[in-house]
Amino acid sequence: MLVSEEKPGIGGEPLIGQKVKTKYRIYPKGEGTDVPSWVAFDRQVLCFDAYLEDKVRDKSQEIYRIRFYKIYFYPEDDTIEVYEPQVKNSGLPQGTFIRRHRISLPPPNDDQFYTVCDFNINIDIIFYGWTFKIYDCDKFTKNFLRKIGVKLNPPGQCPQDPYLKMRKETLEHVEPLRPYESFDTRRQFLEYNGKVLRFFCLWDDSGSLFGERRELVLHYFLSDDTVEIKEILPENSGRDAKLFFLRRSKLPKYGPPGLHQPGQITDRSVLNVFGGLSNKQMYSYMLDKYKLGKIDQAFYKDSDLFLGATINVWGRKVVLCDCDEFTKSYYKTKYGIENFTSISYKPRPPPKIERKFPPYTGFGSEEDSLRSCLSLKPVPYQKFSKEDSYGNIGNILRFFARLITAKCADADRKFIISYFLNDGTLSVFEPIERNSGYTGGLFLKRSRVKKFGQEVFKSELSEYIKVQDLYVGAKVNVNGNLFVLLNADEYTLNYMEKNVDRFPFSSIELALQKLKEEESKSTKIRQVFSATDCNHTKMVDFNTFRDLLLDITVNRLTDQEILTIARHYRVPADMGSDGNLLIAQAQEKLKKNMFEHFDRLISSCVYEDRKKKNVLPSRDIKRLCKSHRFPLTDDLLENLLSRDVKILGSGCHHLFL
Repeated sequence: MLVSEEKPGIGGEPLIGQKVKTKYRIYPKGEGTDVPSWVAFDRQVLCFDAYLEDKVRDKSQEIYRIRFYKIYFYPEDDTIEVYEPQVKNSGLPQGTFIRRHRISLPPPNDDQFYTVCDFNINIDIIFYGWTFKIYDCDKFTKNFLRKIGVKLNPPGQCPQDPYLKMRKETLEHVEPLRPYESFDTRRQFLEYNGKVLRFFCLWDDSGSLFGERRELVLHYFLSDDTVEIKEILPENSGRDAKLFFLRRSKLPKYGPPGLHQPGQITDRSVLNVFGGLSNKQMYSYMLDKYKLGKIDQAFYKDSDLFLGATINVWGRKVVLCDCDEFTKSYYKTKYGIENFTSISYKPRPPPKIERKFPPYTGFGSEEDSLRSCLSLKPVPYQKFSKEDSYGNIGNILRFFARLITAKCADADRKFIISYFLNDGTLSVFEPIERNSGYTGGLFLKRSRVKKFGQEVFKSELSEYIKVQDLYVGAKVNVNGNLFVLLNADEYTLNYMEKNVDRFPFSSIELALQKLKEEESKSTKIRQVFSATDCNHTKMVDFNTFRDLLLDITVNRLTDQEILTIARHYRVPADMGSDGNLLIAQAQEKLKKNMFEHFDRLISSCVYEDRKKKNVLPSRDIKRLCKSHRFPLTDDLLENLLSRDVKILGSGCHHLFL
């Protein structure tokens, strides 16, 4: 490939601005397109091995010195770099000998530069007066020179430096004055640095006075075969929290050993050899290869540690009970151990002592008396039940009951039993009946009622009547008075049917399941109901329906279950024409919202009725209800007023009951 053309000027010098013609350079061309050499040979370097004979003056040990070099030729721009590799303890400045640049040929051709054609194997090449002898090159350089057509010479022999050869022979035959025995610990450190075996141990010191079982954690460091032990202190153990039970060090197998003099324990033993009584006494040193005075100390290794082993920790017998997953994989890989059955090192739980409380003294409630036994600073008893306090504040279940007694005068007395869901209290009210002989009113104030027949002065808390004990047909003993629940209001029945998990007798599925068990009497049941329905209306009253079900099921159904079935299959009432249903809905809203300002509302109504007609317009009633925050929706209030419900003194009170 022709690179440039030279046109000589005056005196053989090239003219300024003209191309310079050099020799033809035969580089291997890339296939495809012809690209410039600096692109085709980018990052390609030819490497030659050479040496130089450097004369040494005024020194008897050596006359010349052989110095080795690397010659790098860059085909992209014909630059050359000479580098001298480092030789240990040479005492010479080494490294880059000639920096990279184009080097001119020796005179008389110093107007030209070295090219790739000037290089070969087993030739001499001169750079700035230094004669370098090239004796070999690398494989890439050989292939490159063959491709451009250079015939390679056979590789030459590299001479050996006579001084280095003499020095090596001398060092091999001379014994050192201070003998040295190598101990290679770096390999173990580099291989196992950061790798630790962990064992869970037990030191049972319960046999000694005031001794106990102590749980320990043993760490074995594979990098230097050292051991450290930490103690696991339980809560409230009374011991000082120490960082280590045993500091990191090598653990001797037969400790505690005796005391040794300083310098007595060493890695090697050096003997002083006496040279005799001649005039020229020679002293030398040698190692004691028999190691007669060495003190043998056996330390624990990783092969001595396994589950179930008992090791001696400075006189304390420690049992290895368990290990972590890394330790198991290490022993499985190195020693092929497969069985890692752990030993139980946790102490058995102490026997649970039954806590006995003193019996109830009769002062205060049982819960308050028990609080004084649980802590030094008693906490007030939470009166509200956890299961009913949220969302049930103000919800009251009302049952109509009758007193069961042998006295004929008290047999017809009716009562209203109210159960408060928020705190589990119960109250009994007797409606006032004229000419009954009883004053009526509050029969039992609101309080928690104990189940009948319990001992009063005892250590355990008494059982109280719960909401699950109340349902239609149940018999409840309230402080010695036996009541039978006859019926309940609409809110109570709806609440019980919505919470069938607490009131199983209000579940329509369970009630119907009992009826399905009487399937063999299906023909008889149809005949009985047909005979009862004389008018063929396909409807019967509740009392007849109740008596028929009791006869069919042989009293297996309770009154609450019969009531649930009757409510499920009852004839739907007309919501628009029944004023009593609207009043019942209003009463249920008032009960849920605990509205108690009836006296104020009635007084306001009486005050607005200035003409004493006992009738008020609808707009005035709406205004009064909103001013007293009456908890009824606008639609319900509008329906009540549209039914021409007259708000009288006694009529208003009847609505709010």
